[in-house]
Amino acid sequence: MGPEADPPARLKPRLFLDSNVLFSACLTPQERAAALVALARGGACDLLASPHAVHEARRNLELRYPHHAPRLDVVLRTVVLMPEAPTSLVRWAGERGLPDQDAPILAAAVQARADALVTGDRAHFGPLLGRRLRRVKIVALSDALSLLGFRQK
Repeated sequence: MGPEADPPARLKPRLFLDSNVLFSACLTPQERAAALVALARGGACDLLASPHAVHEARRNLELRYPHHAPRLDVVLRTVVLMPEAPTSLVRWAGERGLPDQDAPILAAAVQARADALVTGDRAHFGPLLGRRLRRVKIVALSDALSLLGFRQK
């Protein structure tokens, strides 16, 4: 099996969340990111994130929507916090064309052996969407929800 091959099937997919997905899950309970968290609460998947992603989400919430910042702690009850990736893996992620603030996210997803990295950042992750890098598939939020059988109303 090559480095870009599909991972072995698991009972539940392991979805690594980019900071923008964490941020979005805190804004409105009816939105897609909140639906992903609800599906995880129901056992449909495991949600993962890194301290870097959590820090970025918290910082952006406190700057832009401070009254929603406390919701992040509620969202994080459903998320498994994974360790940051080593520098060599962050460097590898940067070589995929990601800026300094996003390379640690992809690297941590790879380190965590996630099945997918869920992102809403089309500006930086757009060229990687749909690709599998070291067994982690980069997906948009809508694709992650479809994977779990969620149908939007």
